[in-house]
Amino acid sequence: MTSEILLAEPRGFCAGVDRAIEIVERALQKFGAPIYVRHEIVHNTYVVNDLKAKGAVFIESLDDVPPGATLVFSAHGVPKAVQLDAQARGFQIFDATCPLVTKVHMEVAKLHKEGFEFIMIGHKGHPEVEGTMGQLPNGIHLVEDVADVARVQPAQTDKLAVVTQTTLSVDDAAEIAAAVKARFPNVRPPKQQDICYATQNRQDAVKIMSPQVDIVIVVGSPTSSNSNRLAELARKLGVSSYMIDSADELQSGWFEGKTRVGLTAGASAPEILVNQVIERLRAMGALAVRKMDGITESTKFPLPKGLRADP
Repeated sequence: MTSEILLAEPRGFCAGVDRAIEIVERALQKFGAPIYVRHEIVHNTYVVNDLKAKGAVFIESLDDVPPGATLVFSAHGVPKAVQLDAQARGFQIFDATCPLVTKVHMEVAKLHKEGFEFIMIGHKGHPEVEGTMGQLPNGIHLVEDVADVARVQPAQTDKLAVVTQTTLSVDDAAEIAAAVKARFPNVRPPKQQDICYATQNRQDAVKIMSPQVDIVIVVGSPTSSNSNRLAELARKLGVSSYMIDSADELQSGWFEGKTRVGLTAGASAPEILVNQVIERLRAMGALAVRKMDGITESTKFPLPKGLRADP
């Protein structure tokens, strides 16, 4: 392999992931271990293992949290019932839900009071989808693809609104939303696009990068929705693409006959993993690294009260 590595820009951590990890780390510093976290704080194996080593305990059931403990909700958000249950049990709670997910929850609550039902575009079983659908006892109908749109049966169509998971393929979500609009012409679109800025920016960077390379490597964990979408997007654009959790997963056979490698990372993948992949590719014969031009992200979300450095 005598190749150049083309680095996507932007890539890696977004503001919501930065904030979620900092919430757990600050809680550990302030209250000491253990700090309990419902579900993986973000979908990245390296991040979760690093926080485990520092004293975070990841749980799925509130029954596994002892009385009086400090509990953090993951960046994906939680159903309303989990929130209320945790409050009733008296835990000290810090909510690391990404503010862009919280925005969707608030929109759902507001429109529900006005009598709306919802069609949610998302992936069944993903914790963000479970959290958003769990904001209401009923009236949110999940569609995963265009075929689902034909089958969905809301109780009424006069007041119907669309919401989406924030980490979807921008193009796929637009196609499904168009099918919803075609079937329900009066449907209310999201006030602003629900797909988050970081997901959009990383997908746009892959669209620019893919025609310039022979193979795309995406650093991200199998559970990461936005990382999976990056690898899918590159393949749709006709480029071989592989998603890896770490540099150890790189296979030399992937690079036979390839002269230029595109490298990106999902929004929950830390830059240290990208650097390790670059080092491994250099050891395999890569000669140069070139950063693409791209959007510089400056978004930053405030920490919850009780964890801020300022008084």
